[in-house]
Amino acid sequence: MPALLLLGALVVYPVLFSVGRSFFDASGTRFVGADNYTAMFRDPATLQAVRNSTIWVVVAPTLLTGLGLVLAVLVERIRWASAFKLLLFLPMAVSFLAAGIIFRLAYEEDPDKGVFNAAVVGVHDVFADGPSYPGARARDGEGVRTAADGAYETAGPVAPGGAPLLLGLVGVSPADVPDGARPAAGAASAPAGPGELRGVAYLDFTPGGGGHPGRVDPAERGLPGLTVEAVRGGEVATATTGADGAFRFTGLDAGGTYTVRLPAENFAAPFSGVSWLGPALVTPAIIGAYLWIWTGFAMVLIGAGLTALPRDALEAARMDGASEWQVFRLITVPLLAPVLTVVFVTLVINVMKVFDLIYIIAPGPVQQDATVLATQMWLVSFGGGNDQGLGSALGVLLLLLVVPAMVFNVRRFRRSQS
Repeated sequence: MPALLLLGALVVYPVLFSVGRSFFDASGTRFVGADNYTAMFRDPATLQAVRNSTIWVVVAPTLLTGLGLVLAVLVERIRWASAFKLLLFLPMAVSFLAAGIIFRLAYEEDPDKGVFNAAVVGVHDVFADGPSYPGARARDGEGVRTAADGAYETAGPVAPGGAPLLLGLVGVSPADVPDGARPAAGAASAPAGPGELRGVAYLDFTPGGGGHPGRVDPAERGLPGLTVEAVRGGEVATATTGADGAFRFTGLDAGGTYTVRLPAENFAAPFSGVSWLGPALVTPAIIGAYLWIWTGFAMVLIGAGLTALPRDALEAARMDGASEWQVFRLITVPLLAPVLTVVFVTLVINVMKVFDLIYIIAPGPVQQDATVLATQMWLVSFGGGNDQGLGSALGVLLLLLVVPAMVFNVRRFRRSQS
């Protein structure tokens, strides 16, 4: 009787109260019948929550069960198996709130703060050259104008063989100029030969003052690594500035004229990583945090099942010439099927109720993009909606979705006990 009273107070009464409350309006004073259930399935936010919950149920338990199986099999073959299991199981000791804060910081878009984007940017920069001088711009009124596509180009056509072109740029901190940059004054005075077009791209700024806009002063350095184009009609010749900012085009038509351009790619913002918490990736990103927490749980349970397998069956298969992959696929996995099923169904029940990670990790603007039934129930009831009738209907829907998995798990447990 004491146990029944406790269960009734903590489980049965809240369930029955929620079912009854779902038939009343937001104030709880007017009976509305099934209106809350009708409104629930007409609400785009609820449909989004159902879609996201489906993604969670399909993806997270499958990945966790697979990872747990692979790790459990591999851990059996290493010397420090217990230490490795402890290391993977440690995240289970971290609360979902703390884990959410950890991953909210790890997913920061700024690579100086977010460890994932720091890694992505590091790998990207190894294989791709970033823009040379983000934010640099041409000095107005000095023979260079802004093109429609954001590039900078000479204000008029230029002919080969003339004086060197002076492409002065500002908006670059002297500290951001590469260490190997040399003074540009020498390149600014080198004459061009027939069919040749020379010039220099330089920082038109003298630290400490005293410089002259539009002229290459002795203390001003070139900007190495800039891409420069000489365009005539549909023909484009390309050059790259050297350490002193000098560039040179040869083999040009001595009687023609060209427009010299600094393409916009030279000045674009550098690659800053992936928007992990944007609308497109927020759900996979949160599932990744969930995997970090629960992989150890799946591995330990499946590892316990592995220790109970009959070793003679495995050894007999090896003696018959079966490869390790065949032993794993045809013997280990079938024998582990009951354990794998229990782990999978337990995780399905768990992900149906996931709340903390989504509420903590997903930023406010994308909260609706990441919402699942549990978070939607809370948002509707207490997080601004203040409609506990509709929130109770969502709670009943969540209960109806979880009950079949719970019944299946209980029946399997009873059969294994018998």
